[in-house]
Amino acid sequence: METCSTSFSGNMEDEYEKFIRRMNPPRVVIDNESCKNATVIQVDSANKHGILLEVVQVLTDLNFIVTKAYISSDGGWFMDVFNVTDQEGNKITDEVVLDYIQKALGSETSFTTSMRSVGLTSSNDHTVIELIGSDRPGLLSELCAVLTHLKCNVLNGEVWTHNTRAASVMQVTDEESGLSITDPEKLSIIKKMLCNVLKGSNKSKEAKTVVSHGVTHTERRLHQMMFADRDYERSDDGSNENQRPDVNVVNWYDKDYSVVTIRSKDRPKLLFDTICTLTDMDYVVFHGNIDAEGPEAYQEYCIRHTDGFPVNSDAERQRVIQCLEAAIERRVSEGLKLELCTTDRVGLLSDVTRIFRENSLTVTRAEVATRAGKAMNTFYVRDASGYPVDPKIIDSIRKDIGQTILKVKGNPQDLSQSSQESPNRFLFGGLFKSKSFCNFGLVRYS
Repeated sequence: METCSTSFSGNMEDEYEKFIRRMNPPRVVIDNESCKNATVIQVDSANKHGILLEVVQVLTDLNFIVTKAYISSDGGWFMDVFNVTDQEGNKITDEVVLDYIQKALGSETSFTTSMRSVGLTSSNDHTVIELIGSDRPGLLSELCAVLTHLKCNVLNGEVWTHNTRAASVMQVTDEESGLSITDPEKLSIIKKMLCNVLKGSNKSKEAKTVVSHGVTHTERRLHQMMFADRDYERSDDGSNENQRPDVNVVNWYDKDYSVVTIRSKDRPKLLFDTICTLTDMDYVVFHGNIDAEGPEAYQEYCIRHTDGFPVNSDAERQRVIQCLEAAIERRVSEGLKLELCTTDRVGLLSDVTRIFRENSLTVTRAEVATRAGKAMNTFYVRDASGYPVDPKIIDSIRKDIGQTILKVKGNPQDLSQSSQESPNRFLFGGLFKSKSFCNFGLVRYS
């Protein structure tokens, strides 16, 4: 009887929450008048755990830059205000985009899914492969060689590396059918061979390969995978300590909150990385303030664990600090930004990266996409020896590839002041030095 009573009480509580949400649907106000240099987006809704991440994820997926934000979700109501711009620093004025924001954030259904399904997408037209293991030179090249050998076509994917670990989420199809891979035997072979590559000669570190037909929001899934892999644990050698984000956690005893403050270099998707990590660690943000109008971003959050308690030990405090540091560092890339846009053709990416390699450039991060027959690729490159990229080399490469096709989006002189070390340097360092090549024409890294 006790079990039935508990179950009945839980069902009543769920129905009550649904009733409250139906009576108070999310309200979205988009204001392009009150702020001179940003679009102000305000979201009001009945509160529930995870709603903040859902909102931030929508804004992040639209590639908006959040310059300021105010968060308040104390009690049964949730209210957020975001100052956002596009990638060029302009207000959001496209009516199609504004209408999408209203529908995405104002839809009741977007806030009634359970937290476990935030950003969840599933598809029968591709197979999802999740990989995690020790990072080493040429790893991505080896993985792609296996996929090519097994006649798998990579549609898109992302690879992150941090603290000697590498994680990837890829969407692949069968090369012949163009559809998802359903043959159990082939799936088993893919999983086994990829896992062997991940293990390499390092038997002391665990490697995992998961094959499925659905995937959580890719970037969130990568955070979850690396968090579960405990990439936030460091040796106590103190190396690069001055390059880490400045994260502090103190308790505000009068209000029974823990206050988290973060100072770091600003970059796109920083807010998502922070909120994603706090949410996956089962912390609730009750109040928050974000200011990223300058080169440095400041974030402040009042949090409690989902059990209702603030951080209650020094060990827990250190863990929160380490996990937030890791979340910010995972996406850091270093190098000169090059953008390539041209008609797609077989071997294009191989030719371009071969030219980079022949000119002693290492690709530290890449975003590769093919849309409507056009290849739109972004590369972050650095000198293989660690020195600033020689502008003469860039000029030579642009002449070889085509100056209208390959454009420089950064200043080579900026590389002389190296900021945070790229966590991707090993993975891509040997990418194109291997004799085994694979077709990356449809891979997209972001």
